[in-house]
Amino acid sequence: MASSTTSESPTVNHTEINWYDFIRNKINSFIKWDLVRFFHHNPHTRDTADNLARYTGRDAKTIERELNDLAGVDVLKIETVGAIKIYQLSDNAEIRRLIKAFMEACQDREFRVKAIHHVILGMQFSPRHDF
Repeated sequence: MASSTTSESPTVNHTEINWYDFIRNKINSFIKWDLVRFFHHNPHTRDTADNLARYTGRDAKTIERELNDLAGVDVLKIETVGAIKIYQLSDNAEIRRLIKAFMEACQDREFRVKAIHHVILGMQFSPRHDF
């Protein structure tokens, strides 16, 4: 697909991106994946972990840990107002380009299955014998 001259960012060639590195180092849990998708669809959102947990239907402590991890790899940034942490999408153009490309690539079922596989591998589940 050719680059668009009218859009703010050109179309990304998904084969040029090291998806393995991106998934393993940035979106290495399904909660982080959900948060990245949320911020991609709501790029101007600036909010607390409690509110983001409510929006995503997840536990606030878990969300806060994952938000802090995403901030640690420059996907998000944190602004502290008093004692309250406010999370927002990074303004780093390269990170935003990668997120946009990842969301576009996720439209392809085969890509999504591979990405899910890598997230699961990265989570290092150990076999359970208590089912």
